[in-house]
Amino acid sequence: MSKQEFKAESKRLLELMINSIYTHKEIFLRELISNASDAIDKRYYKALTREDLKFNKEDFFIKVIPDKEKRTLRVLDTGIGMTKEELEDNLGTIAKSGSLAFKNENEVKEGIDIIGQFGIGFYSAFMVADHITVKTKALDSDEAYRWESDGVEGYTIETAEKADAGTEVIIKVRENTEEENYDEYLEDHRLQEIIKKYSDFVRYPIKMDLTTQEKVEKESDGDSEDKDPEYKEVVKEETVNSMVPMWRKNKSQLTDEDYINFYQEKRYGFDKPLKHIHMKADGTLRYSSILYIPEQAPYDFYTKEYEKGLELYSSGVLIMEKCPDLLPDYFSFVKGMVDSEDLSLNISREMLQHDRQLQIIGKKIKEKIKTALTAMLKNDREKYESFFNNFGKQIKYGVYSDFGQNKETLQDLLLFYSSKRKKMVTLKEYVEGMKEDQEHIYYASGDSVEKIDKMPQTEMLKDKDYEILYFTDEVDEFAIKMLMNYEGKTFKSVSSGDLEVDKEEEKESKEEKEEFQEIFNKLKEILGDKVKDVRPSKRLKNHAVCLAADGELSIEMEKILQSMPDGAGMKSEKVLEINTDHKMFKALQKHFASDEEKVQAYANVFYNQALLMEGITPEDPVAYSNDVFKLIEE
Repeated sequence: MSKQEFKAESKRLLELMINSIYTHKEIFLRELISNASDAIDKRYYKALTREDLKFNKEDFFIKVIPDKEKRTLRVLDTGIGMTKEELEDNLGTIAKSGSLAFKNENEVKEGIDIIGQFGIGFYSAFMVADHITVKTKALDSDEAYRWESDGVEGYTIETAEKADAGTEVIIKVRENTEEENYDEYLEDHRLQEIIKKYSDFVRYPIKMDLTTQEKVEKESDGDSEDKDPEYKEVVKEETVNSMVPMWRKNKSQLTDEDYINFYQEKRYGFDKPLKHIHMKADGTLRYSSILYIPEQAPYDFYTKEYEKGLELYSSGVLIMEKCPDLLPDYFSFVKGMVDSEDLSLNISREMLQHDRQLQIIGKKIKEKIKTALTAMLKNDREKYESFFNNFGKQIKYGVYSDFGQNKETLQDLLLFYSSKRKKMVTLKEYVEGMKEDQEHIYYASGDSVEKIDKMPQTEMLKDKDYEILYFTDEVDEFAIKMLMNYEGKTFKSVSSGDLEVDKEEEKESKEEKEEFQEIFNKLKEILGDKVKDVRPSKRLKNHAVCLAADGELSIEMEKILQSMPDGAGMKSEKVLEINTDHKMFKALQKHFASDEEKVQAYANVFYNQALLMEGITPEDPVAYSNDVFKLIEE
C-alpha cells in the first residue's frame, strides 16, 4: 500500500486552508455533520428514483462518538457511502465536491437539501487532527475501503471491513498546546454545544452516548421514603439536535409563546420582543426568516462595539452568526435569522458572496420591517412609543446618513414631542394640525423638554398658538436639515433670524431698530465678532434677551459639533436680540449717554445672559460676575 499525493493541490494550499479559511476551529464538526447529512440525503434521493430501495427515515442518523483515552472523535452516518473511485475523486482532490457533482448529475431540485456545495469542508478537520481515517462502504457495493492521511504528505486507500453502507470519519485529536485546548473536542458537553450552535436543525438525528445519573431502586424495608437515595451512572444514546427548524413550520402552528421562547433560546436578548415577523418566500429565491423587534436596546447599542446582523443558515446549517449585509444600519436593532437553500457561498461556507441573492433578501427584509413598524405605529401607539424611546435615535441617524437617501423610507416613522399636545407626534400629525396661515414646521432644540419649554425664543410662537416640535437628541436637527421639508412644509427653528410669522410685526421691528440704531451699533461695537448683529426682538415677551442664528448652522448644532474632536472651529452666526420693552433695556437707555463703563457692562451681561440660557458657559465667568455687580450697585 503506497502513499499517494493529493491530485491537484500543493502542500501550501492545504496549510493555507487549515490555518486561514476558517474563523473558528470548532467549525470542523459542522462541516463533517453537513457532509454526513448530505450522504443520507443522497441515499434518500436514490430511494425516490429506484423502486427496489426503501427509505425509512427512522433508520437513518448521524452519530458523534468521543473517546478520551484514545483521543479520537468519530462521526459516522448511515448515508450512501463512497466507492474507491469516489474516495479518490472526493478526498484525493482538495476542493472537489462530491455533493455538487451529485446535485448536477441528478438534477436535484426542491425537497432535497444538498448542503455541501464545496469539497473543502472535510479538510477543516485537520485543524484539530493529527491523523484522519475514513471508513466507507457504498450503497449496493460489496467492498468497503479505508482512506487515511496525516494531512499535507498525502493519503492511502485500502480495503476494509464494514458491514453496512455509510461512512465513518475517525479523527485523532491533537495534543494540547500552550495556545490551544484540543481536549474540548473530546468533551460531551462541548460537542453538544457546538452541535446545538451550528447543526441543531439538520433534518436527521445527531446522536451521542451521554452519561446521566439514575436513582438506584432499593427493596422496601417498610420504612418511609429513603432519606439517602443512591445514584448510578447510566450511559444512554440520545438525540442532541432538534431537527425541525421553527421557521419552516406554518405560522398557524405557532403561538406567541413559541416565538418568545425561540427568541430567548437563541439568546437574541434577555427582554421580551415587542414584535416578531415571520417571512417565507418560495419564488425564484427561496428563504425563510424570523425577525424580532426587541423591547430594550442592548447596553452597547449606540457604541462602536455593537455588531449588527442576522443569523444566516443554509438549509438549516448555521453559516454566520451575524450577517450585517442583510440589515440596513437604521434597522440594526432587529434580531433574528434567515435560512435559504439558494445562497451562493464561498469555499468555507462562512461568508456570502456579495451578489444579487443577498441584495434581494436584504431588500425584502427592509420592506417587512418598515411595514411592521408602520403597523405598530398605527395600531399600537403605546408599544411603538416604547420602541421609539429605545431605538428612535437610530431611525434619525438613518434619515441623516448616506446624504439623506433613506429619508423617504424613514420620515413617517419619526416622533417628536409637541409643545401643544404635551406628547409625541408624527410629522404627519403635526402638518394636519397646522394653522391655516402657517407656512413652516417650527422646532426648538435643547437638552430636555423642560429646558426647551422655558426658552425665550418660544414665547411669541406660543402666544400665537403655534405648535413647536422639541428636539432633544443631538442628531435631531441634523436629520431635519437633511429632510429639508415634509409634504411641502419647510422646517424653521424658533432661533432662526426670521420666523416669518407676522409681516406687520417685522415692519415694526425694522422701524424700532432704526429708532435705537445708535444703541445697537454701540453694543455691536463692544461685543465685536462675538455676534453678527444686535437688533430688537419681537419674539420676546417676558425675557430681556435671547440669541438667534443667521445661516444654516444653529447654536445647538454648534454646541454638538464643538464637542467633537474635529469640530472646534465650527461657529454659528449669532445675533443678539433685545426686548426693547424690558426694564433692563430701559435702564441701559438711561445710562447710554452718560456712563460708558456701565454701557459696556450691560453689553456683556446681555450677551452672557443669552449664552447661559442656551446652556453655554461664558468665556470669562469672573468678568461676567464683576459686570453683574456693577449693575447691581445702582
